[in-house]
Amino acid sequence: MLFNLVWQSTLETLSMVFFSTLFSLVLGMPIGILLCVTGPYAQGGLKPKPVLNEALSRIVNILRSFPFVILMILLFPLSRLIVGKAIGTTAAIVPLSIAAAPFVARIIETSLKEVDPGVVQAARSMGSTDSQIIFKVLLPEATPSLVSGVTLTIINLIGYSAMAGVIGGGGLGDLAIRYGYQRFRPDVMALSVVVILVLVEVVQFTGNRIAAKMLERR
Repeated sequence: MLFNLVWQSTLETLSMVFFSTLFSLVLGMPIGILLCVTGPYAQGGLKPKPVLNEALSRIVNILRSFPFVILMILLFPLSRLIVGKAIGTTAAIVPLSIAAAPFVARIIETSLKEVDPGVVQAARSMGSTDSQIIFKVLLPEATPSLVSGVTLTIINLIGYSAMAGVIGGGGLGDLAIRYGYQRFRPDVMALSVVVILVLVEVVQFTGNRIAAKMLERR
């Protein structure tokens, strides 16, 4: 019985984390690229646009500073509109994705800014367009850093998914609250925490290995 509960909750957590990571990348990557491209020349900006950059930066900062539990409650109507319900594993993917997107945007921006300016200048001198520099120079050069950033995003989403369980988001957090805390089962709560820790360790180890392999191939 306990094994089945933990297994089902682990699958729910993995589902939430996988899809929210995917959607947060879809939402956050264009914003991160735009933040980098519209930044100052001194910081790697290809087309500096101070007003647009400042506006985007402020929006990203506001969303990043929003407490996740409050954000999830505020996004109940949006979750209901998109998936037809406000609570549950599927519904939790919506606020998880939106909460992680600003974090992803900052990771993308920072990773692209870390690319050696000399590489960009060399590409420019050979007649490369801005889009070619972005997709054929900046993104490939920043790949190891991006992998590390995505790894960190996944780890944060595992933590967010546990918090989502407090308000019916499903997964290991929900298991720990409903079966562990509310039913006075410390063994269930402890096992849920252990599984979460194992997931974090596996993700961190895998991300580090992939990033290291990419650096070795350079």
